[in-house]
Amino acid sequence: MSEKKVAIITGASRGIGKACAIELAKAGYDIAVTYAGNDEAANKTVSELKDIGVNAKAYKFDVASEEACCENVAKIHEEFGRIDVLVNNAGITRDGLFIRMNAENWNAVINTNLNSAFYMTNPVSKIMMKQREGAIINMSSIVGVMGNAGQANYSAAKAGLIGFTKSLAKELGSRNIRVNAIAPGFIQTDMTKDLDTEKIAEHIPMKKLGQPEDIAKAVKFLAVDGLYVTGQVLGVDGGLVV
Repeated sequence: MSEKKVAIITGASRGIGKACAIELAKAGYDIAVTYAGNDEAANKTVSELKDIGVNAKAYKFDVASEEACCENVAKIHEEFGRIDVLVNNAGITRDGLFIRMNAENWNAVINTNLNSAFYMTNPVSKIMMKQREGAIINMSSIVGVMGNAGQANYSAAKAGLIGFTKSLAKELGSRNIRVNAIAPGFIQTDMTKDLDTEKIAEHIPMKKLGQPEDIAKAVKFLAVDGLYVTGQVLGVDGGLVV
């Protein structure tokens, strides 16, 4: 059983999730990596985390399944001994104009991006309440703040995470559990690789896209350093939403 602090990061096999895992590992946290599909990427991430000098393990399951989330949270708690940080990062997109959007693509995004935060946070919060400390960080998005054509499902899910964050912060604050959200702007990941990044950068005050590490450093701040910060939405977007 680990005496180190422990962080669970959903969707951590690559992209922003992986960067968050590496940043928290550098801060001394043991890491539980959750992922849905790519075994090779997950194993590579775990190997890199172990090279930093922490304990790390990958858990493969669908965060859109309440049963799978409950089972794996229990398993992580048993194997690591505690849970100090939860980063609800897993997400998918099924973009399309609303008039052509079907229920399948709506529900897939809501289930993976919003319902999963409930499925993971519900069992984790009970563990944190007994510990009387913890940090929960929900990965929202600037489109949850300002909306975006062609992303009604994604925007709704990310806006939902903001309301979820603010409500939980009020409920859990007395137990020394902090709940915050991060709203990334355009970050260079697999999700943005097909976009015209030069054109997008023209509209960003800082004239560039962010890197996964920019989000990871914000996660580390909220997890480790921001001990009197709760109920906040931290925009990491180069000034796009002000």
